[in-house]
Amino acid sequence: MNINNIIEHKRILPYLLSRQILNQYKKAKNLILNWELESVDFKKRKPYKSEIYYFRINKQYRALWYIEDSTLKIFEIDDHQN
Repeated sequence: MNINNIIEHKRILPYLLSRQILNQYKKAKNLILNWELESVDFKKRKPYKSEIYYFRINKQYRALWYIEDSTLKIFEIDDHQN
């Protein structure tokens, strides 16, 4: 897996801003681009055949994504505690 870029769906930024987790998200995004995957709990989501992955933003929030043409596309931020 080779990741050259990370892009977000247009509804992600307002969600991050409303919950005041934008800086934590940016830090997690930089860790992924630097291949420090263990720091963000980078895992495949069940069911495994769906090809959907997640990474940790903080204790409460996870970013759900998939890969398309060497681009990591984030489509949802999930409240992991609910």
